[in-house]
Amino acid sequence: MPFPELFQLPYDRVSPKDKDSFAYTTLVKRWPVVLTNVVSAVANANHELSMKPTSTSEAKLTEGKKIISQISQMKYDMGHNAALTPISTDGDINQGCYNDELNTYPDEDRRWSTMNWLFAECYVYRRLRSYFASTVHWKEYDPFFEQKAETYKSSSTAIVHLAKAINQAVEEKEDFDKDYEKPGSALEIAFLEMVQADLWGNATDLSLLIDLKFEDLQKLQAVGSAAQAEQAKFILRNDLSKTWDHLKTVKNARVDFILDNAIGFTAGFELFTDLILADFLVSCTPFVDQVIFHPKAIPWFVSDVLPYDFSWAIESLLDTSFFASHASTPLSSEDLDGLKTLATRWKTHLSTGKFKLSVPEDTKLGKATALGRFWTTQYAFQDLPQIAPGTLAELRKSDLVIFKGDLNYRKLVGDAWWPTTTPFETALGPLAGKITLLSLRTNKADTIVGLEEGVEERLNKEAPDWRVSGKYAVVSFSKKR
Repeated sequence: MPFPELFQLPYDRVSPKDKDSFAYTTLVKRWPVVLTNVVSAVANANHELSMKPTSTSEAKLTEGKKIISQISQMKYDMGHNAALTPISTDGDINQGCYNDELNTYPDEDRRWSTMNWLFAECYVYRRLRSYFASTVHWKEYDPFFEQKAETYKSSSTAIVHLAKAINQAVEEKEDFDKDYEKPGSALEIAFLEMVQADLWGNATDLSLLIDLKFEDLQKLQAVGSAAQAEQAKFILRNDLSKTWDHLKTVKNARVDFILDNAIGFTAGFELFTDLILADFLVSCTPFVDQVIFHPKAIPWFVSDVLPYDFSWAIESLLDTSFFASHASTPLSSEDLDGLKTLATRWKTHLSTGKFKLSVPEDTKLGKATALGRFWTTQYAFQDLPQIAPGTLAELRKSDLVIFKGDLNYRKLVGDAWWPTTTPFETALGPLAGKITLLSLRTNKADTIVGLEEGVEERLNKEAPDWRVSGKYAVVSFSKKR
């Protein structure tokens, strides 16, 4: 069948052809490191198998060695600017769409140094998945899990801090309900704090975050705008006030999280901050009744959340020894009780439907429902109306869809070289107006839109790496029409 006609971007997509781009840095530095780390993970697993032989270990060892060889070949191809090859038939999801699009490119554009970055980066992870999906014994193996677990453990100080803050807010919920419609209310200040913690993830300076005690928030109301301005000075486009104004108009609302596509390896904590914000919305505001989380169906961009990761992250809060070895200071019994309170509340949210995964919690790798397949395709979200109308129809039931992270932002705007002053809604293309959405993105790639005149020029002089350093962010809101 012919490849579908996609949204035609008026500007070129980002590509490694531009050696000053982050796409080029990714090709020559980031991808080789990612692949080397996967080889190490498989080699370590193979070593453990060899130390404890079983009836199936020899067969699994043989498959593991083949996986290492295949990954090494892909790494070699990258370094020698080979052509991208079709993904082998492996019985897993989304193989055809990659091969069909790959066939539409002329030979000169199908090489690692000339292919558009959005396609190539998604292709890396889908091709990597094919090596595992084609096996008998490695089919459900996540080569990134250990990295995700370690970064989660290393965030123990921040996790304890935010757990204390949200537990305090839930205890004082009745106070937050007072005068929340007035500008600068305690609830509004708390909301802005929670969103900024979610935006910055592990980069958050937690010394800037208040403890969300109502009495402290009252003290800040007089200077709330100034305090928020100080915290938000690195947010180059800030639509949080528009988002708050929208939330105040809804009741019994549903919010969806398109979970993070982080370039950094901070997955555990970033999922934790998503859960904190979601808990705040359903537990402390009068607006939201349900939050639906959309995970990935295959290991994706190292740090992305799989269904298992979601349940595991909550259960880990109940394990008193999990964070202990990584905490900068010993965790007190009060700290551990706070984590237990948090996890217990979140498990209750799951049992009552206040929290919900968009796919069954026991979904295995590659066995996504139709709703879960789109997120690991190569398509930009501008093409949702054309490519995945069923997924779009489900998202239209939501009162607010929150897209987390850098890749989600790149997919929202097609990863193109838009002029930075291009309106966000223009860059959304056919998706604009179809859903109410909020994009929370720290800048870790070149494409960016929605900035005021002069911002790009100023930052090019003050911080030449502002597009990719992760020090700056954009918070972009678009409303359903």
